[in-house]
Amino acid sequence: MNHQQHHNNHQSKMLIDFKRRFFVSLIISFPILILSPIIQDLLNLEIKFTGSNYVLLLLSSFVFFYGGWPFLKGLFDELKKRSPGMMTLIGLAISVAYFYSTAVIFGLKGEFFFWELATLVDIMLLGHWIEMKSVIGASKALEKLAQLMPDKAHLLKNSNILEVKTKDLSVNDEILIKPGEKIPSDGIILKGESYVDESMLTGESKPVLKRKGDKVIGGSINGDGSLEVRIEHTEESSYLSKVIDLVKKAQASKSKTQRLADKAAFWLTLFALTIGLITLITWLVLGKGITFAIGRMATVMVIACPHALGLAIPLVVAVSTSLSAKNGLLIKNRTAFENSRKITTIVFDKTGTLTKGEFSISSVHSFDKDFNQNKIIQLAVSLEKNSEHPIATGIIKKAKESKVETLEVLNFKANKGKGVEGIINGKKIEVVSQNFLKEKKITLPKELKLNKVGTVVFVLADNKLIGSITLSDKIREESYEAIKQLKKMNIRCWMLTGDNKEIASLVTNELKLDGYFAEILPHEKQEKIKELQSKGEFVAMAGDGVNDAPALAQADIGIAIGSGTDIAAETSDIILVNSNPVDIMSLIIFGRATYKKMVQNLFWATGYNIFAIPLAAGILYSAGIIISPAVGAVLMSLSTVIVAINARMLKIKNSNKF
Repeated sequence: MNHQQHHNNHQSKMLIDFKRRFFVSLIISFPILILSPIIQDLLNLEIKFTGSNYVLLLLSSFVFFYGGWPFLKGLFDELKKRSPGMMTLIGLAISVAYFYSTAVIFGLKGEFFFWELATLVDIMLLGHWIEMKSVIGASKALEKLAQLMPDKAHLLKNSNILEVKTKDLSVNDEILIKPGEKIPSDGIILKGESYVDESMLTGESKPVLKRKGDKVIGGSINGDGSLEVRIEHTEESSYLSKVIDLVKKAQASKSKTQRLADKAAFWLTLFALTIGLITLITWLVLGKGITFAIGRMATVMVIACPHALGLAIPLVVAVSTSLSAKNGLLIKNRTAFENSRKITTIVFDKTGTLTKGEFSISSVHSFDKDFNQNKIIQLAVSLEKNSEHPIATGIIKKAKESKVETLEVLNFKANKGKGVEGIINGKKIEVVSQNFLKEKKITLPKELKLNKVGTVVFVLADNKLIGSITLSDKIREESYEAIKQLKKMNIRCWMLTGDNKEIASLVTNELKLDGYFAEILPHEKQEKIKELQSKGEFVAMAGDGVNDAPALAQADIGIAIGSGTDIAAETSDIILVNSNPVDIMSLIIFGRATYKKMVQNLFWATGYNIFAIPLAAGILYSAGIIISPAVGAVLMSLSTVIVAINARMLKIKNSNKF
């Protein structure tokens, strides 16, 4: 974080430097204009005194070396790196104007270029100053994120409350958060309940009710209740630090679009130098004189500066990554984010994405007189308490409500996509899926009517089926809206689930999805994504990022949903902090808007060259249309300013945010 602040301080110093150089040069430009013969002719003035030309040279030298210093230094740096760019063009244009005019003062036949030199430097400095303001504005968003963390916290120690610095908190420290205070670090609530405002981190506008056992994120704001919290992460490993880190990496990473713009800027520089040289030679051959020819060459070089082009993409990147982070969209892969506009199919993992992922037991069956319903729940909960699957959570919840005692489990083992097993009281107990029964060729009892809207798990004792537990999961309200909107955008929506076909079909019909893949094991999810890709679909996969990792990696765009505070270990390209499917729609709309802004900026940065360069070269000279270097500089600066303002106008628009 200190590095970010250091970077911003450096940029702020540069901003002040450009501003100072601009105003000083502007003041000195006035006497230069008054002493210039061309301006005197225009104003019907005659101001001449002994040595007036040397005063003009002296003042112009000051503007050239003091005002033009950033460009001259830039020219030297670019040539040293062998990558001529915008600074090379500006540096060359002002150097040609300065040294040619100086030679005229000392006897070379021709006209001075001093007033053009001064106005050129002024306009370039002004353009840079405005642009720096935009760049700093965009990167300041990171600093604002860093400022979300409060400096101090109330540490609870031996029934005393001590005020300590947030950075001195350690894992497992217990802290008190008073009403209205910022939460200093990620943790778990030990005592109290309150509504917490997480909008600045997740974009979720409504405050969220937090109770004992719930997690809180550092940087969010406590509502009207007092909370006692046990710290889970220190400042460096907190969710907010990870977000800042991700945003920083995303801002620094280059997407294909940006690499294209960089290449274009390089070629435009070479093109400008070539056209500048051709312009000079052409007018000399046509006998228009060196003053005129140099004027045309300087104007061409200034107009063709790929300055706006160099800014076009990075500014949009800086604005979009920080805006996204504030709205719960964390971009890890910029190319994928820009490509979200190409999505033709989205594949959703069912549990926890389209559904709430909060299972509750709806029925329990016993198929063995030695095991009643309570015994079946007791065996299941003893095993499942070691598992993190949403189904396990549902069984544990029921056991807590019924105050069921858990039994000791030996040799616990989780088999991905199949179930869990362990030894309880000397018996091998398994809680498994219907797929597992099929594999083991265990037939289901006739009396079992599979609940079509529930997920059924089976309990085995020493490989014998003794009971079943049916759990139901609710479809999220937001899923209806998300699917409706995505289909409006002509995006096909599919679902992947390990559940049976009946449940998959019900959810598909309920949400009006385009199709589903049911009874899929985690490792098979990747194959289904490949299947869709082989049909020419551009596939995004939305899943929970843990057992969906191979599928997320296989998809053209991997979207990890609801990973909450654990954002680092995902194989996804984009992370949605809230488990809200509507955010996928926001992501696509925002991805499209960002890409559109980039294209607009590339147009503003280069489009004007198509008209301006031939005019600068003097193509319409015979019609009396000519562009002076100063007007060229105005055009060039204008395109840069338009690009900077256009980038800042980027907004996230959707039904949920703002």
